[in-house]
Amino acid sequence: MVKVCEHLQVESVPSRKRGFGIVEVLVAAAVLGFLYMAVLNLQGSNRDALLRIRSRDGATEVAQNIIDSLGALGVARLSDASVGASGKISIPNIERVWKGQPGAIDHDMKVVYNAEVTVSHDADYMSNNTTMLQSVQHVYAKRLDVKVSWRFKNSTQSITVSGVIR
Repeated sequence: MVKVCEHLQVESVPSRKRGFGIVEVLVAAAVLGFLYMAVLNLQGSNRDALLRIRSRDGATEVAQNIIDSLGALGVARLSDASVGASGKISIPNIERVWKGQPGAIDHDMKVVYNAEVTVSHDADYMSNNTTMLQSVQHVYAKRLDVKVSWRFKNSTQSITVSGVIR
């Protein structure tokens, strides 16, 4: 067998090098770094939102407990003499502690609340009994406005819950 085109025959070219170059690796590392920072920022924001919501839920619980406690005492115990001229009752340093989350490490979340209760007479809850000899005005219910405040991230948060006791 005679080779006709020996001069056209080229030695086999080694195949191109395979793999990633340094530029591709550096770009991929930079993209992953940005993604990692975005995920960390998202996790921090989610944690803050959870803490804010849990604190607000605790404040609602504190306010409702105060309304229930004063309701159990009854309207007669909340006379003008016991409340004072301002009609306000201050209850400082109510502490709530939650176990566990958020986060992977077990820890306690502690929030200190301050409450201010405003007791007001309401014309809707008064009755007038008038006879020929005397006129008697009777208050059969009182309105309570409970303002609960707490510190969160260098600011004071607060909620107000209203209720009526009879």
